[in-house]
Amino acid sequence: MGNEPIEVQVRTTNDWFGRFAASASGWLGSKWAFAAAGLIIVIWGLTGPLFHFSDTWQLVINTGTTIVTFLMVFLIQNTQNRDARAINLKLNELIRAIDKARDQMIDIENLSDLELDELQAKYEKIKAECMTRGPKTARKET
Repeated sequence: MGNEPIEVQVRTTNDWFGRFAASASGWLGSKWAFAAAGLIIVIWGLTGPLFHFSDTWQLVINTGTTIVTFLMVFLIQNTQNRDARAINLKLNELIRAIDKARDQMIDIENLSDLELDELQAKYEKIKAECMTRGPKTARKET
C-alpha cells in the first residue's frame, strides 16, 4: 500500500470490478502514466522513418489509442458513478442534519428532467427576487 496513489489507498469496494477500476484509475490518472503515454507517442513518432510512415505504422497508433480510449471510458464512468453517489449521500446527510433545509431536496437526482426544470425555474425566480431587493444589510452581532 506504500507506493500506491492516494486514490487507490482510500477507495475500498466490495466487488472485483470496483476495486480494479479504483486501482486502475488511480494509476492511470497519475503523472507517470501520462509520461509513459507521451513516451510511447514519441517512440512511435521516431520510428516513422524506419517504417517509411506506412499505413501499418499509422494503424498501430490508431488501433492502440482507440482500444485504450474505449476501455478507459468504462473505468472513468465507474469511478464517476461512485463519486457522484458518495457526494449525493453526503449532501443528503447535510440536508437531513440542517433544521431549516427542506427535506424534499433529498434524492432530487431521481426526479425527472421536467421536475428538475420546474425546480430550477423556482430557484431562478427566488434568485431574481433577491437580486431586485439589493444587497443584504449586515446584521449586527450582539
